[in-house]
Amino acid sequence: MSKRLEGRLALVTGASRGIGRAVSLALAAEGADIIAIARPRSQAALESLDDEIRALGRSCTLVPFDLKDHDAIDRLGGSVYERWGKLDIFVGNAGILGPLSPLGHIPPKEFQELLDINVTANYRFIRSLDPLLKASDAGRSIIVSSGSNGKDKAYWGGYMMSKAAVENLALTYANECKQTQVRSNVVNPGPIRTMMRAKAVPGEDESALPAPEDIAKLFVELALPECDRNGEVISFYNWAGLSR
Repeated sequence: MSKRLEGRLALVTGASRGIGRAVSLALAAEGADIIAIARPRSQAALESLDDEIRALGRSCTLVPFDLKDHDAIDRLGGSVYERWGKLDIFVGNAGILGPLSPLGHIPPKEFQELLDINVTANYRFIRSLDPLLKASDAGRSIIVSSGSNGKDKAYWGGYMMSKAAVENLALTYANECKQTQVRSNVVNPGPIRTMMRAKAVPGEDESALPAPEDIAKLFVELALPECDRNGEVISFYNWAGLSR
């Protein structure tokens, strides 16, 4: 019995832990080969992911680099083209929380880092991978947003600004792809049991939160060639019928 993503190629950012790791494994379990991207300091976690993906019978290509190296993203697109000629699935998951503080107290360097990693890196990925996704018979772009969007929550301005920007980036890309085989959607995870959530809300009972493996099923659905959803912001909690 063939798997739903048999032989498809997926690139996942922030793949060493949390949602990115769970999504990489879920896609591989459905037959996809994985290009796993994470920071160089996460090399050990990437190698562990590689072992698990290969145990599932799929290939895993590890690409450790800093997403602030935007020129490296362009080079990566060229490398993917030379080796595979196309890309079927892009999962833009990597992101940082940044400082939770009044806007006037955020150091300019840290504000710029939020832009560089949460926004500009995803723009550079779209720019670099767009021809590869269009070379696929059903290219799928899935970018992770945040449940904080639109809430204007005090002290969360830096993070919310960056997530609102990347959400609009992904939705604009969706409109630009309407006449192609590419589909672009946004996933709003809501509270998930991750290290970022623990940092943002210390002391929370994380056992009451869904695990990254739970939300990974939504990414698989959106990655399927037959999934024709486009230009949507999909709330995981709504999709899973969970209350918050």
